[in-house]
Amino acid sequence: MDAPSADPPPLDLVPRPFLITQGRTQGSSEAIAIETQVVATELGLTDYRHTTFERRDIVELCREPLSVAEISARLGLHLNVVRVLVADLYAEGRVLAHLAEFDASRDVDTLRRVIRGLRAIS
Repeated sequence: MDAPSADPPPLDLVPRPFLITQGRTQGSSEAIAIETQVVATELGLTDYRHTTFERRDIVELCREPLSVAEISARLGLHLNVVRVLVADLYAEGRVLAHLAEFDASRDVDTLRRVIRGLRAIS
C-alpha cells in the first residue's frame, strides 16, 4: 500500500485569496501588522459558528494569543488574507488585537525573527 500523497490540493479546489476577503485588501478596522498578537474574545468563542470557515478557524486557533504571522502559517493562508480577516474580527469584537506602536513589517530584525519562528513551526 502506498503512503498518502503530500501533494497540495488541485488549484481548482483552493479558494483564491480575493474570494476569502471579498476582494478587499484591507479589513474594516485599522491596518493589522504581522506581529500583532491576537486572542479570541468571549463573544468570538461563543458565537463563532456563525462565521465563515476561515474566520471560524482564526477564532478557534486564537484561544491562546498568537501573532498574525503565526495564524497565517498554521492555517496555511496568505498573510494579507489573515490581516484582512483579523481586522474584520477585531472590528466585530470577536478577537482582541494588541496592536504594535510601530510597523515592524519594515524592520529587518523583526522580519528575520518572524521567518525563524515560522520555520520552527513546521
